[in-house]
Amino acid sequence: MGRAPTGRPTSFDIAYLAGVSQPTVSRALRGDRAVSQATREKIEKIARELNYTVDKNASSLRSQRSNTIALLFFEDPTPDESMINPFFLAMLGSITRACANRGLDLLISFQRMEDDWHVQYQDSHRADGLILLGYGDYTLYEERLDQLHRQGTHFARWGSVSSDDTGVTIGSDNHGAGRTAGEHLIERGRKRIAFLGHSDEHYPEFAARYQGLCDALRAAGIEPDPKLCRDAITTEAAGYAAAKDLIGSGAQFDAIFAASDLIAIGAMRALGEAGRSIPGDVAVVGFDDIPAASLTRPPLTTVMQDVRGAGERLVETLLAQIEERDGPDTRLPTRLVVRDSSGSA
Repeated sequence: MGRAPTGRPTSFDIAYLAGVSQPTVSRALRGDRAVSQATREKIEKIARELNYTVDKNASSLRSQRSNTIALLFFEDPTPDESMINPFFLAMLGSITRACANRGLDLLISFQRMEDDWHVQYQDSHRADGLILLGYGDYTLYEERLDQLHRQGTHFARWGSVSSDDTGVTIGSDNHGAGRTAGEHLIERGRKRIAFLGHSDEHYPEFAARYQGLCDALRAAGIEPDPKLCRDAITTEAAGYAAAKDLIGSGAQFDAIFAASDLIAIGAMRALGEAGRSIPGDVAVVGFDDIPAASLTRPPLTTVMQDVRGAGERLVETLLAQIEERDGPDTRLPTRLVVRDSSGSA
């Protein structure tokens, strides 16, 4: 939080008395709107009491932009050593192009919960802001996002867009996509639709997809069956285990809507081992349209997210924060890609 005031007042002294970081003091005193009004007024009051004056030359040097953005991947469990969800790997290309088109450099690294990302990048002037991809359990990750926001760090992330966000999240219409997937399966005569993927606050994107499925079922006069839900993180192994457990329970189901393609691919393997034909016995729909989705047997019906638009939107949103202007819309549409795994109409 800073150090106790001694001698000529500095921005570190103000930070200590205000209970905030020194970079937050610097941003507040130059009128950065990323700092809340209450925090800014508190800092300005302390500065007046200490007769603190800003060194204009030093301030000018500090405010110079690096024209660099840091892209931080959250580590995901993967079969290889990449530790990067393949969906986010696909997004990397669009982010790189968006930066190149604007003359920006891109730093790429991992985000770990124990690291102070703002210190390593924005506050050290290595980057003007952060793009965050992936987050694991959101209930644990949310505290870090709140911390970054309080400290005035410029950041944009891919995730679940909701009305109470800080205004820095770009994401797909997950609820609408879930409903579309459900309607597609219902049109193909499926009524006992299982959902594989966490459907609670720990994974809000998955939860929205599940709620969309439930709305489609209820609109068709079908009450969703909680016994057909199985938790699964975004890995083939988790999808395989969830489907095995569902099959072993003896529950009757004629379709699976998986919260990601990796979960769906794992589930398809479990169905094959159990002698269940796809789509004859069980229709399967995934989410993401990763490259592997078209290579499964049968090819996987899935929801395509706008990867190219996502990268462009993330970069533009971050630049809007840095330049203190209005950003673009935060929600992107999706499209259902129909292949053989969900059967014919």
